[in-house]
Amino acid sequence: MTLSPRDFKKYVDINSDFALSGFSDLFSRCFDKCYTKDRNPVIILCIGTDRSTGDCLGPLIGYKLSTILKNDGVLIYGTLDQPVHAKNISHIMENIQRKHPGSFVIAVDASLGALDKVGYITIGQGPLRPGAGVNKNLPSVGDMHITGIVNFGGFMEYMILQNTRLNLVMKMANIISFGIQHSLLKAIDNRPATNHTDNTAKNIYRQLVVSEQ
Repeated sequence: MTLSPRDFKKYVDINSDFALSGFSDLFSRCFDKCYTKDRNPVIILCIGTDRSTGDCLGPLIGYKLSTILKNDGVLIYGTLDQPVHAKNISHIMENIQRKHPGSFVIAVDASLGALDKVGYITIGQGPLRPGAGVNKNLPSVGDMHITGIVNFGGFMEYMILQNTRLNLVMKMANIISFGIQHSLLKAIDNRPATNHTDNTAKNIYRQLVVSEQ
């Protein structure tokens, strides 16, 4: 869980009209600015723990992506089964740097922020600092980042995370995972879906877009 990053970023309100398509558009624009084709593989690093309602956003997204995003050029780290959290993230990053020295890392995490920004997703260039929201000193990670502001920060952060609404976290996880799947395959492959899994995910994406209208 991280504090909202202060560098350049864009916001998407998950309760706004066209939140999914808005997220997909901003993700594509940010990815195009950050990514170069010599950076392979693309690694989606989903940070968090399933032991906390507010901090389970990352593992939920990793779980969803691992079932819908099937591509040899994309690796998922951090799922409900194998979460990436404060105790193992340094070791995980060392493994990534050793096995995939030319990789492009998209860091995904839950965030605490201002009260009027709860329910917003941020997308930005550069790394995020996991654990900053609960005063942990962990290394910055990512070439671009996505954070979901699940609650407000400032005091009693652990209790606030435990009392975060699961409905908000699930809605964010759906928008982020299907938005990434739709936009990323388009960006790195530039070709139509070629298997049942990709087609299923794209059908779900279309259904979510229709529900926005």
